[in-house]
Amino acid sequence: MRVFGVTGWKNSGKTGLMERLVAEICGRGLTVSTLKHAHHTFDVDHPGKDSHRHRVAGASQVILSSRNRWALMSELRGADEPSLETLLGKLDPVDLVLIEGYKRESHDKIEAHRAATGQPLIAPGDPTIVAVASDSAPDAGVPVLHLDDTGAIADFILERVGL
Repeated sequence: MRVFGVTGWKNSGKTGLMERLVAEICGRGLTVSTLKHAHHTFDVDHPGKDSHRHRVAGASQVILSSRNRWALMSELRGADEPSLETLLGKLDPVDLVLIEGYKRESHDKIEAHRAATGQPLIAPGDPTIVAVASDSAPDAGVPVLHLDDTGAIADFILERVGL
């Protein structure tokens, strides 16, 4: 599986770019999965639901399944967070995995950047950032693509990963 990341500061447009890239690349007939890192506690389950009750009762893993989808929830219960490599190994094979976040990992990334956030570029100090997608024209030392030009960004990523 080929992997490529989208990184950037909060409110830089990462999630919107990810969403557009998934639609664009899938529309070209390729299969895509995503992996997103969260820096905070999150829950995909809801209190009172059976699966939530199973987890609260102490289950290490809970699979929730229907005819439309299934989800596997694993509780760490104090164990270390799994590595990116471990999580990638849990995915079914696809053409491309787009990774949101994981700034410190070694895979190639594009930095989403919005001038209005006032945040500096990450790219100049990070050799894993191979391009910037921005709503301005910053001097990044790497190719800069317009944040809203999803087709050009998808072209860049697919060429970079060899698809």
